[in-house]
Amino acid sequence: MLNTQKLSSGVRSGNIRSLAKAITLIESRNPDHAKEATDLLDDLLPDSGNSIRIGISGVPGVGKSTFIEALGMNLIQAGHKIAILAVDPSSQLTGGSILGDKTRMEELAREHNAFIRPSPSSDTLGGVARKTRETMLLCEAAGYDIIIVETVGVGQSEIAVASMVDFFLLLQLANAGDELQGIKKGVMEIADAILINKAEGENRPRAELARQQYDNALHLLKPKSNNWQVPALLCSALHNQGVDAVWQTVLDFMTTMKQTDEFDEKRRLQATDWMWTLVMDNLKDLFLQDKNVASLIDQVQTGVNSGTTTPSAAARRLLGAFRRH
Repeated sequence: MLNTQKLSSGVRSGNIRSLAKAITLIESRNPDHAKEATDLLDDLLPDSGNSIRIGISGVPGVGKSTFIEALGMNLIQAGHKIAILAVDPSSQLTGGSILGDKTRMEELAREHNAFIRPSPSSDTLGGVARKTRETMLLCEAAGYDIIIVETVGVGQSEIAVASMVDFFLLLQLANAGDELQGIKKGVMEIADAILINKAEGENRPRAELARQQYDNALHLLKPKSNNWQVPALLCSALHNQGVDAVWQTVLDFMTTMKQTDEFDEKRRLQATDWMWTLVMDNLKDLFLQDKNVASLIDQVQTGVNSGTTTPSAAARRLLGAFRRH
């Protein structure tokens, strides 16, 4: 039996081994660990919530790792403790990108006040997001005051990350005249700032043009908040130019949100969303583990695949089996 009180004390003291052990516990799929994980989270909840939570997404090759390392090193030098978490729903297929990120963020990975953690593999994006939220809570209890949640940028993961952070930053490149047509409008609508990276050397004029185009497009979109106009920014993460301005934008955003009470309201909505995510995930587990349902799944799935049964009829049959208790 795990001593959760001792483990939570270790997390509170900032002990890395205790934090890693706590994260392993909440990621465990062993049903016997569920109660211990819940007890641990309940115990640490009062010590959480004191960080700035930042979501970062961007197309492949945009320089996310370089930017996160530059931002992270600047923040550590300013006295912050930073945790970097990854939401990667493609990890089961690709092996994930965070291990590559750790090798690319070599300088940051060596820092005592930086903690880099991949998302657990999971059957669903919701499962990944749930564990990331709980990991975030543990990191906050361990004294990390800035949490960066990175997503690989595949649509659904961006929405999931936006629902768990205070500030969502979208990184873009300026390497084509039609970049505005290629960007997903839904992602633009959840961003709190757009950042054009690699604005250096010969690419600088193109980056300036792209920034202006994004700025114009952002003024046409309905803002998420009446108190915040989403900015389009430039930076060269490679040369650490414009990175401090991005951080200042985050601070300005946080000040504005707290002055208008939007910050507290957003955190309340996130907590409610988290609760319902847990309810739906647990209901799905109960459903799939039910012996009546489990005995029918292969049969109805074969019928749907062969076209002899409609998906709606198959769903009704499975739900009917679940209700027979």
